[in-house]
Amino acid sequence: MKIIILGAGRVGQSVADSLVSERNDITVIDTDAARLRDLESRFDLRGVVGNGIEPAVLAEAGAEDTDLLIACAAQDETNLVCCKIAQLMFNIPKRIARVRSSGFQGDDRLVGPEGFAVDRIICPEESLTRYIGKLIEHPEAMQVREFAGGRACLVSGRARPGAPMVGPTIGELRERAPEMAMRLVAIYRRFADEPDRFIACDGATRIEPGDEVFVLAAHEHIANVLAALHRPASQQPQPVRRIMIAGGGGVGLRLARQLAQTPGRFNIKIIEDHADRCVELASALPSEVLVLQGDTTDEDLLGDEGIEEVDLFLALTDDDEDNIMSCLLAKRMGASRVLALINRRSYADLMHGTQIDIALSPAQAMLGELLAYVRQGDVQAVHSLRRGVAEALEIVARGDRKSSRVVGRKVSELALPRDVHIGLIVRGLPDAMDATGTAAAELREPEVIIPRSGTVIESNDHVVFFLPNKRLVRDVEKLFRVSATFF
Repeated sequence: MKIIILGAGRVGQSVADSLVSERNDITVIDTDAARLRDLESRFDLRGVVGNGIEPAVLAEAGAEDTDLLIACAAQDETNLVCCKIAQLMFNIPKRIARVRSSGFQGDDRLVGPEGFAVDRIICPEESLTRYIGKLIEHPEAMQVREFAGGRACLVSGRARPGAPMVGPTIGELRERAPEMAMRLVAIYRRFADEPDRFIACDGATRIEPGDEVFVLAAHEHIANVLAALHRPASQQPQPVRRIMIAGGGGVGLRLARQLAQTPGRFNIKIIEDHADRCVELASALPSEVLVLQGDTTDEDLLGDEGIEEVDLFLALTDDDEDNIMSCLLAKRMGASRVLALINRRSYADLMHGTQIDIALSPAQAMLGELLAYVRQGDVQAVHSLRRGVAEALEIVARGDRKSSRVVGRKVSELALPRDVHIGLIVRGLPDAMDATGTAAAELREPEVIIPRSGTVIESNDHVVFFLPNKRLVRDVEKLFRVSATFF
């Protein structure tokens, strides 16, 4: 696929990094020549220096035969105008814009073909807020990714000594709870000073303390899965109630506003360094949210505000170093769990799962929304995992036994790459259509199926895979591609 990326900032670089590795033809436009030279030296892509809203610059980037435009420059206005020019002058088929303002979303008059002609609006801040909300809902998880409209989830958690899932083989765990719709798809284990190593899961594999374990399960089983992985059966769960947010920027404000929508559930404090911003936050948030002016790395301030009683400390400033230091300090002073927002992937790789429980990259949080547009076939959801190395993929099986290589066949008959894991199947979703065009919701209630070797794939099944390496994606997409006679 031929793709133009407007903007070589942090989001643009993360998008380019992910898409270049999948053999796409990438061109990046930016006004900063030095930044483009750095990208060209690190990745197999082409840089074009200039303003992306100028037709001549887009033409130089090859807009005439481009398949996808991703406009992720710093200014909303630049991204919107670029999409409109791409439609009017170059007829680029797909156009995605990063837009921070919430006023454009859901208004087809503004973003539709007669407006700015944006096929999809991406807001990293909103994606982050939604994702952090899931981590608050499941405080024992390190990652939570949803599939099939939220009916199924992929979660990862750190195995703790004494937890029920730590010690027995995976085969023994299946025998203990055969009714639970869940499957262990990957284990990442740390060996001395080496990076975490991928451990394939089979019936003889055992989970060891300290492992990061990935599990695909029906949504209703997620809490039980995390509990069995994280704490002894006799220990009661500790819900998140006391939250301290370091940084009152766009993400901090969005999150505090979202959490405050359920009055009485959370005790929320925000620490912001700038006095003017504190006034804005106080006026924009309910009175029960306490806004404090101060330095997020001030040990005395954290102590005075009872950091030792905080269930979740969130460092959400624009400064990676401040976020790392404030999280390390909060953890040392007694905060139960800490999350740091880290833009630089190398920093996130170093800190994730160490003294900092969760190191979250803004670009990685929204990358799956972009990848779903790039994938071939009927891909419904894509989630980038392990800092972009692994991937979870939801794809719909279409056609029949004649036109498809998967429909009507047993799982054991599928020609899947060796390390690809079929995690689960969601069957009978309301938006699926059967071969006659009848809504599947009229035929059955949606169900989450843990596939066995004899499970037969049906048309319109939503199949969720775990891929330890992104290079395997094309093989899965090719397998699910229907023949020319379909449709």
